[in-house]
Amino acid sequence: ANAFSAEEIREFDRRCRRLLGDEAAIRYVVEPKLDGLAVNLLYDRGALIVGSTRGDGAVGEDVTLNLRTIPAIPLVIPRRGDTGTHPADLPPVPARMEVRGEVCIEREAFRVLNRRREEEGEPPFANPRNAAAGSLRQLDSRITAKRPLTMFCYAIGFAEGAQFRTQTEVLRMLDAWGLPINRLIRPAADVEECIRSYDEVRTIRDTLPYEIDGIVIKIDEIALQERLGSVARSPRWAIACKFAAD
Repeated sequence: ANAFSAEEIREFDRRCRRLLGDEAAIRYVVEPKLDGLAVNLLYDRGALIVGSTRGDGAVGEDVTLNLRTIPAIPLVIPRRGDTGTHPADLPPVPARMEVRGEVCIEREAFRVLNRRREEEGEPPFANPRNAAAGSLRQLDSRITAKRPLTMFCYAIGFAEGAQFRTQTEVLRMLDAWGLPINRLIRPAADVEECIRSYDEVRTIRDTLPYEIDGIVIKIDEIALQERLGSVARSPRWAIACKFAAD
């Protein structure tokens, strides 16, 4: 579901607390809403075996070979992350795990790509999102490998034998395993802190190295997420807060 104002964000919070039957403040996680292409990565005993687009939420396109060309995506996990955590210090990787994230092209890399295309007599891409989507759907992975794609992970769909209490814990584990997460993600103690983050991110939007079209607010505690569930494939425990169109 979408929100376009502070009042709509507050209404989302009121609705969540009403459905939960609890007036206590809810802790959230605020994440940038990247303007790219959503993908799913399936790891088997730590090895990337399948990668697909999100598609309709149940069936997507198999783009495994193309995803394997993106340097940000580890072919084997754990990979030493930015935190400096050594793999030996980490909990074991689940036997099978599905990781969700967004593939995108950063602004400067997009400008360089378009300059090169124009020099070669090719039409420039309209925007980074179109460039990322077109690059990931190439039939020849050698072409994809030449495109400056990157990825940010934001969720684990399932992980055999592993349990996570919060979204914060999921993100921390993804980072430790070497899967790239966005550094703009932050916790929020209540809905008003979410709104402050919404306003702050909106003011720095144009200075970020990648394009975003809003933020996503998620309830941090996974037990509460499960209690709220989803309706028509839309989670009741999350909302996309959009900015004005660029």
